[in-house]
Amino acid sequence: MNGFYPVFMQLRGRRCVVIGGGAIAERKLLGLLDAGADDVWVISPLLTPKMADLAAEGKINSCQREYEEGDLSGARLVFAATNDKRVNAVIAVAAERLGILVNTADEAGNGSFISPSTLRRGDLLLSVTASGASPALSQRIKKELAAQYGPEYEEITAQLRRLREAVFSRGLDERQRQSVLKLAAEEGMQHKRYNMDIEEWLQSLLHRIDRGLT
Repeated sequence: MNGFYPVFMQLRGRRCVVIGGGAIAERKLLGLLDAGADDVWVISPLLTPKMADLAAEGKINSCQREYEEGDLSGARLVFAATNDKRVNAVIAVAAERLGILVNTADEAGNGSFISPSTLRRGDLLLSVTASGASPALSQRIKKELAAQYGPEYEEITAQLRRLREAVFSRGLDERQRQSVLKLAAEEGMQHKRYNMDIEEWLQSLLHRIDRGLT
């Protein structure tokens, strides 16, 4: 059985290359930008209107021509998303030879990684994949997750981050830190008091812990 190791990558400051200019390439590109990638290159004779706008705005770099040997130089991540399987396979081989992670749009087995269906709620990032067996199933589960974890989780996770920073600045011992952060996550999940002033919320949590109300 073929398996995949899940990992979330930091892409800021790392060159990412998308080869292709159609709908699939656009989706891969937007995923990179959502992840904070800031050194993105697109190589394709034609671009979708959205991709052309991003290039005109200076948000991506573009080379409007066919793929050429050497286009992967310095890349950390590559998406081979042309409408030509042969070209995608050539790109995959070149990337593997250079030790660059590569995803091929048409055949998951030709690349070194696959892209999961992803839901973003601020700092909360939920990803699901059926390992290539059924992208439709991944999309179905993503929709269910979107209904369960609504837009409010963007603020919930932002508040939990601020609370965590406050907890570590207070010099609490390990037991107190773990108890406070666990209780805060539970209250956040229940949509309780996560929108309080951070110091007020922290005091409330400490009071509950001192009284054994956890």
